[in-house]
Amino acid sequence: MKYIPSQRVRLFMAILYLLILLFTSWFLFGSFFPPVAGKGLWFYAGLSSLILNSQLVAPHFTKPADSITFSVAAIIGICLVSDWNNFEILEKTTFMIALGIPASVLIISIAAIVLKDSSSELGSRIGRTASFVSSSLGDAKIVFSCVFVYGIILYHLTNPIEILTLFIVWSLVVLIKPEDFIYRLIGVLKNIWSEKVSERVIGNIIAYQTPNVVLIEQFGTSINNFGSGLFINDSRSPFKVAFSVGYIGHQDKLMLKAVSIDNYCDLERVIKFKPRLTPNQTALTLSEAIYKSFSNDDYIEKMKDTFVGLISENSSTSVIQFHVLCERDIEEGRIVEARIRDEDVLFQIIEGLTREDIIRDKNRFGYSAVKAKKLGSWNSDTRKFDKVSWIPEMNAPVFLTEIKQAAIEADTIGHFPRSEYTVQIKDLDKLITHNTAILGILGIGKSMLSIELVERIIAEKKKVICIDLTNQYKIELKSFYDAKSEDQKIDKIITAGETDKDNWEDNPEEGGSLKNFQQALYNDLKEFLTQDKENFLKIYNPSEFFATKQTQEPKSFSTGQKDNYGKDIWGRSAALWNITPVEITSLISEIVLEIRQEEGMTDVAETCLVFEEAHSLVPEWSSAVNEGDKSATNRTARAILQGRKYGLGCLLITQRTANVTKTILNQCNSIFAMRTFDDTGKAFLANYIGQEYSDMLSSLKERQAVFYGRSSSCEDPVLIRLNDRDDFTEVFRKEFPVPVFPEINTEILSKDTSESTTIVESIEIDEENAQGNNLEDIDDDLPF
Repeated sequence: MKYIPSQRVRLFMAILYLLILLFTSWFLFGSFFPPVAGKGLWFYAGLSSLILNSQLVAPHFTKPADSITFSVAAIIGICLVSDWNNFEILEKTTFMIALGIPASVLIISIAAIVLKDSSSELGSRIGRTASFVSSSLGDAKIVFSCVFVYGIILYHLTNPIEILTLFIVWSLVVLIKPEDFIYRLIGVLKNIWSEKVSERVIGNIIAYQTPNVVLIEQFGTSINNFGSGLFINDSRSPFKVAFSVGYIGHQDKLMLKAVSIDNYCDLERVIKFKPRLTPNQTALTLSEAIYKSFSNDDYIEKMKDTFVGLISENSSTSVIQFHVLCERDIEEGRIVEARIRDEDVLFQIIEGLTREDIIRDKNRFGYSAVKAKKLGSWNSDTRKFDKVSWIPEMNAPVFLTEIKQAAIEADTIGHFPRSEYTVQIKDLDKLITHNTAILGILGIGKSMLSIELVERIIAEKKKVICIDLTNQYKIELKSFYDAKSEDQKIDKIITAGETDKDNWEDNPEEGGSLKNFQQALYNDLKEFLTQDKENFLKIYNPSEFFATKQTQEPKSFSTGQKDNYGKDIWGRSAALWNITPVEITSLISEIVLEIRQEEGMTDVAETCLVFEEAHSLVPEWSSAVNEGDKSATNRTARAILQGRKYGLGCLLITQRTANVTKTILNQCNSIFAMRTFDDTGKAFLANYIGQEYSDMLSSLKERQAVFYGRSSSCEDPVLIRLNDRDDFTEVFRKEFPVPVFPEINTEILSKDTSESTTIVESIEIDEENAQGNNLEDIDDDLPF
C-alpha cells in the first residue's frame, strides 16, 4: 500500500535529513556548515533545496508553477558558481548539461501554463503534453540533483572520499528514502504478527442470490451495522469479502444480507486469511483497520455514503428496478447511478413500489422497490447524456447521486431535481416550426415557462405573436414590448372593427365590420412581419376587439305598420353577429400564414404564434360554443399544419388538455407536461412521454415538468426542475440584453397606412364553407 505521510511526519523527516547533511559537512570539512563558495554548492543549492521542496513544498505532485520555481532556483545556483572562461572541456560539458535540464523544464512549464486553456485541439494537446513532461522532469529530485551532480564534478572530483560520502548521502535521501522503507517493513511484520480477525462466527450461509449477494442466518441478537466487513468462508463457494447492507427480516434468527466486494479488494492479501479460519467458519466480522487494509477505500466510502439498493428482477434496457436496502433521501426525479459493464450510468427515479418476498419457510419480508429510467452516461463537454447500451448486472449496487446546485447557462431550460445535470434547448427552430405544447393545471408555472421561451425566441431575432386573453405577457415582457407604439396600432384595429358594424348588405360577405377589421389586422401584421426590423413581439388580446359579421342574405319582414292604402309595410334586414375570440384567433393565424407564404418557403423558423389559454382559442369540437367556433378552430389548425414549410409554428399553453383541438396538439413535437389530474389529458400524454411519466404527472411539484421532443437535449422524456424566472433573466440577459426602443413619431403613426397595403383575400367564416375544409386532405405529420 502506498505510503502517504502526514505534514507533521514530512516536517520531521526534513529536519532529520538536514541534520544528516550537517553531520556530513562536519565529517568532510570539519564544520557543520560547508564553505559558502563552490564547495558548498552541494549543500546550499543541492540536497538542502531537494529535501525542503520534496518533503514540504511538493511532496506528491509537481505543478508547472512548482517546476518553474525549482528550475529558476537551480539555474541561479548553477550560474552563480560558474567560471566559463577558466573551465576545461569536462567542466564546460557538465555546465551545459546541468544548465540545460532545468532550462528545458522552465520552457516546457511555461508552455504548459500558456496552453492550459487553449481552445484549439492542437494547442490543447500540446498543453497537456507539456504539463505531463513538466510534472515528470520538474520534480525537485531531478532538478536539484542536477545542481548536486554539477557541484560534485566541479569541486569534489579530485577527492574520492568526498565523492563517495556525498553520493551515499544523496542515495539515502533520493533513492532509498528510509521512512518509506521503514513503513513497508513495519507493514510486512504487522501482516505476519499483528493482524487478527474476530474469533466470533456470526452466522451460517442460508442462500446465495447470484451474483454477488449472500444471505446469512445470524447467531445471537447483536447487530452488525450497515457497512460492516465480513469474511465468507463457505466450503461450497470461493472465499470472499462482503459488505453488510442490512437486515431483511427474521424467523428464529436475524437474516443479514451482504454484497460481495471481491472486485474492489486485494485478493492476494484476502486469501492469506483463509488458513486462519476453520472450514465451518462461514462469516466473521472484520475490524475497521483490517477491512480497509485490503479494500478500495473510495469504493467502501461510496457504499457507506450513497448506496441505496441492488438491481432486481424485471429490469430492462430502458427501465431498471432496484430493491431499496438503505433508506436515504429518495423521491421521484432523483438521479441514481449503476454500472453497466465498466461504465457509470445515470438513471432517473420515476416510480416507487412496495413488495413482499418470502425469505425462508413462511417468513415474509416487505420492502420498497424503485423504477428508474435510463438517462445514459453524462458527457460534461457536450452537457448531455450519451447513450449506453444494455442493462446493469443483477444485484449490482445502486448509488444515490450527490445533491448539488445546478449551474444555469444561457441555453439551460432546467435541471434534474437536486442535481447538477442540466437540460438545454437543443434546437430553437424545431421548438417553433415543429410546435410546442405546455400543459398543466392552473398556477404551476406554465406562463412563466412560456414567457421564458418567448424571450429566447426574441433573442434569436424571430417574430413572436402572442394571442393572450390574460394580458400577462404585456406585463412580464414589457421590456420587449413597445407599448406606446403598439397601443396606437391596436386602437386603429379597434376603430376598424367599430366602422360599419351595423351595416348589412345583399351580399353577406360585404355586411358588418368584419372586412374592415380583417384589413386593419392584415395591415398591422404585414408591417410587423416584413417592415419592422427592430420589434419582435406583437401581443393581441382578442377580448379587446369587436367586429360584426353577416352570415345570411337579407330577408323581408313585416314592420307591423300599414300604408295609406291599408296594406302592410314590408322591410328588409339581415342579422349581424359579433365575432368570437376563437374566430379572431383564426383570422390572425390565417393572415400570418398568408404573409409567410408571400415570403416563400424556408428551412428555419421565422414566426411563432403563442396561444395562451389555448382551450379558449382553439377548442376541441366538443368544447366549442357554436358552429362558427368549430369552423374557426378548423381553419387555425389548417394554418398551423401548413405553416412549418414557411417558417411558422406555434407555442400552445393550456390547463385543459382535453378541451384543446387534438389536430394541433398532435402536431406538437415538443411537450412540457406539468402537474395535471385530468385522466383524459394523462391518457393523451402517455402516447408522448410514456405511461411511467404520465402516471407521475399528478404528483409533480410546482415548476417541475416532463420535457420531451425534438427541441430537447435529451433524447427521451425526462423530469426536470424548470428555471426560476429571476435566475434565468440574470444569466440570459447578460448574453442577450433587452432591446432599447427608439422614441416614436406619433404623427407618422397616426397616418392611414391602408394605401401601402394590399387587400387581404376574403376569409370565409360562414358555416357552409367551413364544412368544406376537410383536414383529412393535409399531411398530418404526426410526431409519433
